[in-house]
Amino acid sequence: QVQLVESGGGSVQAGGSLRLSCAASPSTYSGLWGLCMGWFRQGPGEEREAVAIRYTGGGRSYYADSVKGRFTISQDTAKTTMYLEMNSLKPEDTAMYYCAAEAGNDFESCQWVANAYGNWGQGTQVTVSS
Repeated sequence: QVQLVESGGGSVQAGGSLRLSCAASPSTYSGLWGLCMGWFRQGPGEEREAVAIRYTGGGRSYYADSVKGRFTISQDTAKTTMYLEMNSLKPEDTAMYYCAAEAGNDFESCQWVANAYGNWGQGTQVTVSS
């Protein structure tokens, strides 16, 4: 199990930036090494969708087309916190953002669907006004 706590959400105007943080406290895994970690978002009445996925064992990342070039997923050197840097925000980015983690063997084993992840944070709201 990995306990995840998100922070950094808020309200911004279109074109603005936010940085989300996901503090991880693994109790089973060896630090955060070898995990598939990702940021997902869910708008009202919508399904939870993947925004960015990262394999912590090798640092490879993948982004949804809607956020490519605007969002960056990263982790700190101690590999205990994951970040999502969000730039050029648009009203359609408005959603509750969640971080998630699951064991993985390599980047190719990381899934893009929410139900593949067993560890979730409580979420942080991002609201972008036009």
